[in-house]
Amino acid sequence: MRLPKPRFLSVLFLALSAQLLGVVSSHAEEKNWWNPAWTIRKKIDIDTTGKGVAIAEPIGTTAVLVRLHEGVFSFMSSKEDGSDLRFTADDHKTVLKHHVEKWDSLLNEAYVWVQVPDLKPAAATTIWLYYGNTTEAVTADPSKETYDENTALVYHFADASKAGTDSSATGANAEGTPPPAAGSLIGGGLRVFGQAPIKVASPPLPEWVPGAPLTVSVWVKPSALQPNAVILSRRDGANAFILGLDNGVPFVEVNKQRSSAGAPVAAGGWHHIAAVADAGAVTVYLDGKSYGAVTAAMPSLKTPVEIDKDSSPAAASLTGFTGELDELQIAKTARPAGFIHFAAINQGTTADAAKLAVVGSDEASDHEEEGEIMKHLTLITDISKDLTFDGWVVIFLCTVLAVVGWVIAVGKVMYLNTIEKASKEFLKRWEKISSDLTAIDTEDAESVKTLGGTVSNKVQKLMRKSPLYQLYHLGSDEIQSRMKAIRKVSFNPKEEAEEKKVIPGGLSGRSIQAIKAALHGGMVREVQKLNGKLVFLTIGIAGGPYLGLLGTVIGVMITFAVIAKSGEVEVNSIAPGIAGALLATVAGLAVAIPALFIYSYLSSRIKDVVTNMETFIDEFIAKMAELYKE
Repeated sequence: MRLPKPRFLSVLFLALSAQLLGVVSSHAEEKNWWNPAWTIRKKIDIDTTGKGVAIAEPIGTTAVLVRLHEGVFSFMSSKEDGSDLRFTADDHKTVLKHHVEKWDSLLNEAYVWVQVPDLKPAAATTIWLYYGNTTEAVTADPSKETYDENTALVYHFADASKAGTDSSATGANAEGTPPPAAGSLIGGGLRVFGQAPIKVASPPLPEWVPGAPLTVSVWVKPSALQPNAVILSRRDGANAFILGLDNGVPFVEVNKQRSSAGAPVAAGGWHHIAAVADAGAVTVYLDGKSYGAVTAAMPSLKTPVEIDKDSSPAAASLTGFTGELDELQIAKTARPAGFIHFAAINQGTTADAAKLAVVGSDEASDHEEEGEIMKHLTLITDISKDLTFDGWVVIFLCTVLAVVGWVIAVGKVMYLNTIEKASKEFLKRWEKISSDLTAIDTEDAESVKTLGGTVSNKVQKLMRKSPLYQLYHLGSDEIQSRMKAIRKVSFNPKEEAEEKKVIPGGLSGRSIQAIKAALHGGMVREVQKLNGKLVFLTIGIAGGPYLGLLGTVIGVMITFAVIAKSGEVEVNSIAPGIAGALLATVAGLAVAIPALFIYSYLSSRIKDVVTNMETFIDEFIAKMAELYKE
């Protein structure tokens, strides 16, 4: 019997494995869906062309404000705190960082900030909002990851417990912040009266280096027009930076040099004011457009920042700002004009804001619920992403063991099936001639092969694969070789011609024992053929778990070594590495357990074949001893 070629079966095994792993994400890929667990998505188009709001200047990476309300979002389909919100790029693979500033499921309104990397001017950019995962435990992204590394301070003034919480990575929380006022520009805001300053300690707020770039932006709503009203100030000796409103005129003052003035703003309305310091000049922007400038480099400032009022004795001519503040940001870089323009439009409430970021309608997923097996395969696929190189080597070796074991197992099963079928055919014929073995006691070899002429060539070809037929053939050859020496020839005078007639003689006890030994020797050779290559299954049974354990131990060692170097001891830093390391043990057990069951099954069937051979030998010897008496 010819066994299947290992190379062919190896290729087949790898192809089936790849197909099985592909099933895990097939539905999501067919529909270009980020994750089947999130059942609803909506398209958000950010259009900086003439069809939306034309912005020709560079923008760069920015945090985009997404306003959600009952008209564009189904709050009933989301979690109560909005923690199931996820944003992706247009490829439906790249997850965008975001955080929720405010989520009100009673009033059905929410304000969400999403970081869009490298937002292009004069172009349409598409992002996707996924939600609707109300069954799994999901957590919202921290706000500190939404802003880029150049962001030094972000105040939303929306935290009910502490309005001056810094949402940037700096963590410079303000002191003396009054409770937030509801119904401001973006969720909550800050209502101030110019009586006492709100201070931001330095550190953690970084110092302002001489001549270094800087951007300060804030939304203001003056309740009255005041002379020299301070919005934000920072003084360090004779050096000072002040951002304020002088009777409605936005200004920046650097070391007593004030920016040029333009048309004043009216009281009672929201306006976006920004100051950008770069290359020895500070430019003032009003509602996203250049408003004024002052030629002055930024001085060295290390002291705390004061908001709403300048408490320094040198600020006797300045007053505190009265009105509302919202979305105060400081960056240690000079934001481009397109960035300022985009923020002023996107964060505002004008008609242009709705055209700049258009929230599309809901799209429901038609993905069928995954079964338990597919969920487990999905988890294993995710875990494999944290597998180390050593673990992959172990899994490769386990795969080799599995492929070799399955090739041998399939070959053995097919071989045993053929043996069983051939033996059944042989035993049918054997029952007919076993009562008189003299039918094969002839010099005609063909008669022996065909069991006295009772077997066709087709059946004979099949019976050759039976160990019983091989033993029968061996026994017949042994009888013939001994009977040649003891044949007796007689002459019948009544016959017209002399005719030789073979008369059976007897076999001695030694001859019978010799034939029996020859048959047992033939049985041993057949047993060796049956057990051939089964050692590879035993290697898989014994070696698979040890290989897997080796991969796990190495993976755990690497995980703890990385943790020791980084100093981050938390579940999220340990769990992925440990799970990936344990995958090697799973691979080893996946090799050993099937190999153990297959080996036990094959051993049982081989034992049955051996028992049939022993029974046949005993029967053959008994018949031979009876018919060839000494």
